[in-house]
Amino acid sequence: MAQLFFKYGAMNSGKSIEILKVAHNYEEQGKSVILMTSVIDDRDEVGYISSRIGLKREAEVISEDTNIFEEVQKHDKNIACLLLDEAQFLNKDQIIQLTKIVDDLNIPVMAFGLKNDFQNELFEGTKYLLLLADKLEEMKTICWFCTKKASMNMRVLNGKAVFDGEQIAVGGNDMYYPVCRRHYFNPPENI
Repeated sequence: MAQLFFKYGAMNSGKSIEILKVAHNYEEQGKSVILMTSVIDDRDEVGYISSRIGLKREAEVISEDTNIFEEVQKHDKNIACLLLDEAQFLNKDQIIQLTKIVDDLNIPVMAFGLKNDFQNELFEGTKYLLLLADKLEEMKTICWFCTKKASMNMRVLNGKAVFDGEQIAVGGNDMYYPVCRRHYFNPPENI
């Protein structure tokens, strides 16, 4: 029976490399997958899932008005799994569409994304995945400043932690650090 999986973690926890690995494993066995990612993530190129270690693959692009259920139905192949990166950027309707893909089409969905933003608030997509997913898995990484588990994302501007601004500002290690709770609430003076 198909299920909706949500694999979440802080920045640098290996979410994108895990998606690429899972896609490879399915395809190595001759099974078809659909790779999707948000149009918002343009760090490398729009329409690609890119890992910090250099691997990347083309993926279908999801915008705010994309009906993911209808997009999956357009595929003629027997789809073994839908793999979705940057799931935090999805809206409530799109998360409900993921549940319909699982429940009505019997296609497993693995969604990967951030749990919380730089202000330690949930993204809309994350909120509904935490509520509706069948299985939740935290992907772990270590704090940028110590060896504790990172559970938060620190936005950095001009060598200082920032806690105000728009929820979404796309960036990588130039803008965000995975941090533990202690360093989130007590950031170093100069980063």
